[in-house]
Amino acid sequence: MTANRKFKRRVRARAAKTGESYTSALRHFRSMPTGEVMPETERVLLAVAQVVLGDDPCDGPAVRESGKQVRRLMREAHDSGARLVHFPEGALCSPHKLKVSIDGPDRLGPADWDRAAWDVLRDELAETMESARKLRLWTVVGSIHPLSPPHRPHNSLYVISDQGEMATRYDERMLSNTKITYMYSPGSMPVTFDVDGVRFGLSSGMEVHFPETFIEYEQLDVDCVLFSTAGAPEPADSWVFAAEAQAHAANNSYWVSYAADARHAASAQSGVISPDGVWVARCPQDEMPSLITAEIFRDPDNPARRWRRTARSGIYESHLIHGDPRSNDRRVV
Repeated sequence: MTANRKFKRRVRARAAKTGESYTSALRHFRSMPTGEVMPETERVLLAVAQVVLGDDPCDGPAVRESGKQVRRLMREAHDSGARLVHFPEGALCSPHKLKVSIDGPDRLGPADWDRAAWDVLRDELAETMESARKLRLWTVVGSIHPLSPPHRPHNSLYVISDQGEMATRYDERMLSNTKITYMYSPGSMPVTFDVDGVRFGLSSGMEVHFPETFIEYEQLDVDCVLFSTAGAPEPADSWVFAAEAQAHAANNSYWVSYAADARHAASAQSGVISPDGVWVARCPQDEMPSLITAEIFRDPDNPARRWRRTARSGIYESHLIHGDPRSNDRRVV
């Protein structure tokens, strides 16, 4: 009876921490042959969304509609039982380079950020944080983050905890030529955070083109990278982003969540990729806001990951052949 009471306390403690029902929390525990009850491998039900991105930060009403779209999908994610919901780059606002150009909509020039509806963006972020608190839902959502003038803003991913607090923020580091020349200040560091024992890393924009970004997160021991993007300049070309995301998942043996603009769904819809590089869930191939869920888990015993770490560590150098002409002479048959 004592063991049973202890077990029930552990289940209730998890339910209190995560906001799950007792029955849902119970799923995360299993019985050992000895009769001891142990927690299962750390797991998180992840929701990934695709939304129609608003592209004018000066249009206050449009920014508010983007916020409503995000919060509607947050409620849907909560209803599906998700612990974390992942949105694309610029889900609250993804500024178009011409709509913020100081030289007008017909000529590319430096962004005039003084015209942005910063007060509306702050309000929508605050509303989103309050929704995360009410829903007890971790939320990763893209927007622009202002800096002190005259510095340009960051293109950021906000990480909001299930308590409705700003847990951390990721700022895109590998900026396109247009972004770095006219629009944003680059970020400076990788960012990780943990939910229920599962570690997440963050990446955005066009960083999928940079393998070193994803290798760095493998070295930081993440279990899943949340990659948020607005996609390629031409929607039909976004399949390249999705294909590269698959490769990074397989090459680093971790999960990758791919969140993108719904208008690119025909080429590359949002979804979740397994450590084997296989899509395990994908949103519909239409241009409407939607989300899907997938259960991801921490697997510290993944043999592929251990082998790749060994290969990358330089340990094979001790096996190099020295002094054998059949090894060193490239002309020997």
